[in-house]
Amino acid sequence: MNEETSQSTYRVASDEIRAFIERFERLDAEKKDIADQQKEVMAEAKGRGYDTKALRKIVGLRKREPHEISEEEAVLELYKEALGM
Repeated sequence: MNEETSQSTYRVASDEIRAFIERFERLDAEKKDIADQQKEVMAEAKGRGYDTKALRKIVGLRKREPHEISEEEAVLELYKEALGM
């Protein structure tokens, strides 16, 4: 490989690497913006008197399959009964 081809390859690779990094940085900034918006939503809910811990729990439950939730609740009830709760 001659000097000119090597420089061209280096330039292309560095441009591509820079593009990947910049895309990642933009996504990271968007992720931060979304997290800030989520905090604002929960702060608003809290201001209106809602329990944000319960709201977050519901959000987590909605991401799961119903059978997974049922199994977890059944095990939890079994353990609570074993402890006399």
